[in-house]
Amino acid sequence: MTKGARLSYAESGGLVSDPEHQKGDPTRPVTISYIAETAGVSIPTVSKVINGRPGVAADTRARVEALVSEYGYRKTNRRNVMELVFGELEDMWGMEIIRGVERVAREQRVGVVLTEFGPPQDPAGHPIGDTLARRPACVVTVAQLSQEQRDELRAKDIPFVVFDPTIELPDGVPYVGATNWAGGRSATRHLVQLGHRRIAMIAGHDRILCCRARLDGYRSALEAAGLTVDTDLVVRAELTTQGGRVAALGLLSGPERPTAIFACNDLQALGVYQAARELGLRIPADVSVVGFDDLPVAALVDPPLTTVHQPLAEMAAAATELALALGRGEETPQTGLELATTLTVRESTSSPADQ
Repeated sequence: MTKGARLSYAESGGLVSDPEHQKGDPTRPVTISYIAETAGVSIPTVSKVINGRPGVAADTRARVEALVSEYGYRKTNRRNVMELVFGELEDMWGMEIIRGVERVAREQRVGVVLTEFGPPQDPAGHPIGDTLARRPACVVTVAQLSQEQRDELRAKDIPFVVFDPTIELPDGVPYVGATNWAGGRSATRHLVQLGHRRIAMIAGHDRILCCRARLDGYRSALEAAGLTVDTDLVVRAELTTQGGRVAALGLLSGPERPTAIFACNDLQALGVYQAARELGLRIPADVSVVGFDDLPVAALVDPPLTTVHQPLAEMAAAATELALALGRGEETPQTGLELATTLTVRESTSSPADQ
């Protein structure tokens, strides 16, 4: 039997990927992703079922529970289990992170508890309590923890690594991120080199560290090219498809519309595609579009999206390796890592029509 990762319940709730056994298809490991695929549902749906959250149809819940039951229920050894913590697990971005974590966990024969805190206004109370009770060997947290929550983990001797921090962290807090400023600069420089001069940016909110860095990279590239940063061409929006759509409609409906738009993430870029279709504009003939993240969907849309590749799975793998090393009490050469971003040029960018 091929060794892979099996799923079971954690003692206090949560989904565990257990590397000791495998059932089902012997040609591939049984992971959280595999359970979701087998059940024909998303990973967030599996998480909701395991954690007893509402919002899942009865037949779907029964199907997932049957699969989890098939793969067993057992107590787990704290030293052989780590925890992956999300605020809300809803999109493709989270799935890439899970893949990276699972890859390292399988290699090191460690189980993974997948925890979803829920929205900030969740009335369930202080969410870190369940993690403290489980006392995993270590934690990789995509959810942004407060100082109080970080102190509570330290008090329980639970090492943690912050994935892609959204705020400035105190010195010494372990994290893994990406070169967001360089990514924003390379995306904008690509558009400048194609001959664009009216380049808009759909930015995220300034309170989010990566959004600020990507916007600064955009500004830097324009200034290096001798172009003025037109504040009317910078629009802040939610990091969602709808946020990108609304922002793009505003940018593209005016008399002097931009010839290119750099979106702060791929979901916003998909919103730009929607807005362009609604306005009868062609990509890239009428407007070039660049995203950020390089989610799998970026290569599947029409035309395929030029985007900054953020190595999410590799970042997650690096965060997992760092967290597990800290969990073993090892000295690590550095506690802060930034992985390089690269521009992936596809078919959504070209020279402006007037050239």
